[in-house]
Amino acid sequence: MGEKAKLKLAQFNKNLPLATEVLFDDLETFEHTKCKPVSIGLMVEESTRRVLGYNVARMPAKGLLAKISVKKYGKRIDERPKKRAELFNQMQLLVDKRAIIKSDECPYYFKYIKRHFPEAAHVKFKGRASAIVGQGELKKVGFDPLFALNHTCATLRARVQG
Repeated sequence: MGEKAKLKLAQFNKNLPLATEVLFDDLETFEHTKCKPVSIGLMVEESTRRVLGYNVARMPAKGLLAKISVKKYGKRIDERPKKRAELFNQMQLLVDKRAIIKSDECPYYFKYIKRHFPEAAHVKFKGRASAIVGQGELKKVGFDPLFALNHTCATLRARVQG
């Protein structure tokens, strides 16, 4: 189903204009247990919330769960750098080379944006903690500059679970 969805997304985006303002983030979730975290790289067009691309990367558990995760499931490799590079390669066909790319302040994003979109402007926003665990879209404070991305992810999650 995942491969079918990616093909449909590629067909959908093929005849649309290049995106000029996009949002990017790696959203963290897990597969069946918090000891097996995954990162979902997602890029959306800001004005329309059109999904331009996504991928999923395994990552090692952090904090208190790290030791439990290794003991129970073995060492998990961090696929995020490789998957992020793959996603940005794919986005070169869908995003204008002079686009405005918005993200949170994750220090790792800059090098991917500069490598794949050297003429683009990168606008960073301070990340904010969620109000309630599991409800990452509901922020403690008002305006969320990455709302289109966070809301798109919440909608996708709801449709997959529903």
